[in-house]
Amino acid sequence: MSTLDSIATLNTLLQHATHERDTALAALQQAEAAAEAARRQAEQLLGYRVEYRERWGSHFRGSGTIELLHCYQGFAGRLDQAIGQQDQAVKNAEARVERARALCVAREQRVAAVRKLIERRRAELDRAAGRREQRQLDEAAARQGAARSAAFSSQ
Repeated sequence: MSTLDSIATLNTLLQHATHERDTALAALQQAEAAAEAARRQAEQLLGYRVEYRERWGSHFRGSGTIELLHCYQGFAGRLDQAIGQQDQAVKNAEARVERARALCVAREQRVAAVRKLIERRRAELDRAAGRREQRQLDEAAARQGAARSAAFSSQ
C-alpha cells in the first residue's frame, strides 16, 4: 500500500472517528440535560416537602383529628420516599454524565491521534518528494558539469 493510499485510508478512519466523537458529544449533551432535569425535579420535591410541612404543621398545632394526622404522616412518608428515589435518580444521571464525558474524551483523543498520524504521513511524503527533487537537481547538475568538462577537454 502506497503512502497516498495510506493517507486515503486514514482520512476515511478520521471521518469515522469524527462521527463517533460527534455522536458521543450528542449523547453527553442528552445525559447532561437529563441530569439537570433530575436535579430540578429533586429540588421541586424538596421545596414541596418544606411547603407541605409548613402548611400542615400549623394546621395540627390548632386542632386536628388523629385520622388526619395519620394521612399527613403517611403522605409525608411517601414524599420522603419519593425524594430518596429522586436523589438516587440524580446520582444515576450524574454517573451517566461522567461515563459519557469519559467516552467523549476517549473519542476526541482518537480523532487527535488519527489527525497526527495523517500529518506525519503527509510530512513523510513531503520529505520524500524533497529528497527526490534534490536527487534530480543533483543529477542534472552532475550532467551539466560532465557536459562542461567534456566540452572543455575537447578544446
